[in-house]
Amino acid sequence: MAFSKTEEFTVIDNRISRYAKALSHPARVAILKLLLKSQSCVCGDIVEELPLSQSTVSQHLKELKESGLIQGEIDGPRICYCINQKAWEQARKDFAGLLSVEVRNADSCC
Repeated sequence: MAFSKTEEFTVIDNRISRYAKALSHPARVAILKLLLKSQSCVCGDIVEELPLSQSTVSQHLKELKESGLIQGEIDGPRICYCINQKAWEQARKDFAGLLSVEVRNADSCC
């Protein structure tokens, strides 16, 4: 059995990795854009906007929820999803920190 050794990396590196995994599919990016435009959304509303089945959208929502970028609240038989504002701000800061690092010696590669 393989181990990921995530404990060998910084908290920020692990967080960026978790967010990047959540952003690694265009459907999840589209879902995030929909949620950013609205206060909240029910899975069925998202299904109406995307060319995906309800079960596929549910799987993508699960991945986004596991990353912490969204949260879901049970509203009777439905789950209402929204952006987790605290995690979203943290992701923005973490990615900004990573992307602000200047490339050194770019001309000397290979």
